[in-house]
Amino acid sequence: MSSGPLAEDTLEARPEEEIWARHHAFVEENLKHNYTATLVHGVFGMTGFRLIYAPTIIPAYLYLLTGSAAAVGLGTALLQLGGTLSPILSGARVESRARILPYAITVGSLMRVMVLALALIGWFLEGRALLWATLAAFLLLGFFSGAQRVAFQMLMAKVIPLAKRGRLQGVRNMLGGGIAAGLAWVAGHYFIEQDWLGNGYATTFLFAFLLTSIGLVALQWGLNEPEAPMTRLSVPWRARFRQFGELLQHRAFRAFLFAHGFSSIARVGLPFWTIYVGERLGLSGALIGSLSLAFLAAETLSNLLWGQLGDRRGFRLVYLGALLCSLAGMVLLVMGEDALMLHAAFALLGLGFSGWMMAALTLVLEFGAHEDVPMRIALTTTVEGAVSSVGPILAGLAIAASGYVPLIVASFISLVLALGMVFWRVSEPRTNG
Repeated sequence: MSSGPLAEDTLEARPEEEIWARHHAFVEENLKHNYTATLVHGVFGMTGFRLIYAPTIIPAYLYLLTGSAAAVGLGTALLQLGGTLSPILSGARVESRARILPYAITVGSLMRVMVLALALIGWFLEGRALLWATLAAFLLLGFFSGAQRVAFQMLMAKVIPLAKRGRLQGVRNMLGGGIAAGLAWVAGHYFIEQDWLGNGYATTFLFAFLLTSIGLVALQWGLNEPEAPMTRLSVPWRARFRQFGELLQHRAFRAFLFAHGFSSIARVGLPFWTIYVGERLGLSGALIGSLSLAFLAAETLSNLLWGQLGDRRGFRLVYLGALLCSLAGMVLLVMGEDALMLHAAFALLGLGFSGWMMAALTLVLEFGAHEDVPMRIALTTTVEGAVSSVGPILAGLAIAASGYVPLIVASFISLVLALGMVFWRVSEPRTNG
């Protein structure tokens, strides 16, 4: 591992301009190497975790175990709840560290262990023990996922220049998502439909674990991390929460948080749309595979477009486009009457989800000062996680009591509110600071 451009004992002794000049020189010198390592890690990580987080396999698995939409909501909520508090803890850990790669590898490893645990639980437990152990694994998976998201986004902010992040994410998501789309189809048609190794879902989780582990090893041995040009001092928790108030003084970032919260409400519906379509077409392994393919293929193919658009015009425009695609997907989901239209709805939802995620992950890096990046990521992830942890429980209970109409209405309203907030209140950070 190459050393950074600065030693800790010289940080305060050098003028700020020289510190940043040496940092940028190190980034440029190691850019090709770090770009490759980040890309390889992202491709394998996307491949594995897309199998877990696509809004098809996990909801269908929970529905198989329980036969209840409310249980699907509970499982999804636990997956998100774990990621609500951990981003703040993770942001506090990385904002005062000159190097964060060791911490990122640790939380990334723990996240992958939880995916392996899902596979082992599926093979060796039955009945209530299987259900409760699966729910516990979801909670821990979400916790380490939230911590990993902060650490890895901060790593990308350190080693990849702003103008190249969109292209990197586009290529990464296209390659990883393309492989994931194919594997999701295979998982549905073969692993799940034919119950490979005695439990097709467990076999799918094992493949996800192996793929994501390859990516983590590539990052650990391939990334040359510079020391942070600026860091914050470690402060008590009470002072930490006061810092959130300071971050919210940035008007565009504050508006972005509200918009992201509204759009996260709409995202709550994603796991339930598989069950919604399954009730109309018959929920089977083949349907799970084909819906996964439609969602992930659209998500994959759109990534280069979103990345190029973001690099050239800014990621505010990407966020707006993603929300419009999600609205179109919702309209088609409600109006569609046959399998082709419903698969097209999933494709539009995948198109919107890819742009939404890419824009959210990139925009948050661009508001305000560099040393505030970890806590901006943490705050954004916490807002998203809080909505996504409470929402699925309410959605599952609403579906059990009144069907899908309340969730559909809530999704439409929240998307419209998010679209209006971004359009009128969020300025492009590259041109307006």
